[in-house]
Amino acid sequence: MTALSKIIKNLLPGIFLFGFTVGTGSVTAMAKAGADYGMSLLWAILISCVITYFLIQLFGKFTLQTGLTALQAFKQHIHPAVSLFFIVALTTQVCGSVMGVMGIIADVCFEWSKQFIEGGIAPIYFALFFSTFVYLVFLVGKTDVFQQVLAVLVAIMALCFLVNFIMLMPPLSDIALGLVPNIPDTGPDKSSFLVVASMVGTTVFSGLFILRSILVLEAKWTVEDMKTQKKDALFSAFLMFVVSMSIMAAGTGALYAQGIQLTHVTQMVTLLEPLAGQVAVTIFTLGLIAAGISSQFPNVALLPWLLDDYNKRKTDLKRTHYRIIALIISLLGLVVPIFEAKPISVMIASQAFGALILPATVASIFYVGNKRKVMKTHVFGFITNATLVLIFAFALVMSYMSINGIIATVQSV
Repeated sequence: MTALSKIIKNLLPGIFLFGFTVGTGSVTAMAKAGADYGMSLLWAILISCVITYFLIQLFGKFTLQTGLTALQAFKQHIHPAVSLFFIVALTTQVCGSVMGVMGIIADVCFEWSKQFIEGGIAPIYFALFFSTFVYLVFLVGKTDVFQQVLAVLVAIMALCFLVNFIMLMPPLSDIALGLVPNIPDTGPDKSSFLVVASMVGTTVFSGLFILRSILVLEAKWTVEDMKTQKKDALFSAFLMFVVSMSIMAAGTGALYAQGIQLTHVTQMVTLLEPLAGQVAVTIFTLGLIAAGISSQFPNVALLPWLLDDYNKRKTDLKRTHYRIIALIISLLGLVVPIFEAKPISVMIASQAFGALILPATVASIFYVGNKRKVMKTHVFGFITNATLVLIFAFALVMSYMSINGIIATVQSV
């Protein structure tokens, strides 16, 4: 194995998590934040990525030191109901995400296809094609195949959004000011609370940390790989920040500068062309497709992974009932095109819901991490505990903002 291939192999779990996190949910949340508020909410991305790094490496470290995944530890040392709560809550969020993801991809591809075919290709065909593609890869039933496919998609996505950032980069002063925490005024048709909560919800995603412990176990890392898992976590969080900032900058350059709110992702397609040309539209579209598909793989496989983990079974995605589950979840991708729902609303609500699950995740790892029966000589120290308390407080604030944002949105309808 060459040095480069070894490095890539060591970073695959982090690349997988990055692909899981930065999907169309992130694109929607970051683009909407940029469109509605410019770069002023960049601080929320930075804080989210720092928290994500801390929790990714903490959950990985926990598994390396105890030999237990997070879900197994919650089941054995808190109560089985806690693990079942996470399985149900995360599956619910993922189902909403699948509907929004395919709805957005289908709509953007439909708008993009109008450049080549008069009237364009109906969104349902794109949704059917991409849903089928993801499901066929799932049928292969191997995690390493998932990781390799995701690595390619992540490379395409990152490159596309970075090129867009270079083409539409806002002034450095705006970027610097965006790192100063503030909540912009909420206008009659805006909900900054919901936008911030959705940004946090899509980045600091509880499923990410629970899945992290499963991937660390599957990678057969040991305590000797502690530095590797930390580097892997840092690489994943760094990519999240850079790409998320790039997407926010695209929303700022295309919409905020013109005073146009983002109500539909296809606006990005139609408004990027006058600013940066058809090449920029194509690059953004390819990045969005790669983001959507990369997040769909773990979305479809998450419930089978969690069920095998809960039952302490070796992961086997080829089980018949798992293939049925994956098929049902994949078919949810057709809901938005068939019923002509608003994918942006579905995605924002789905990501904001994630902020409600976060406090329970932080509280659970805090509890098991301080049980000597579980951790033995590796009980969490003062700094780790203090950081978790701060994250828990932050998570409660985000939950409050999420609830208020959802209420405000419902009332405005």
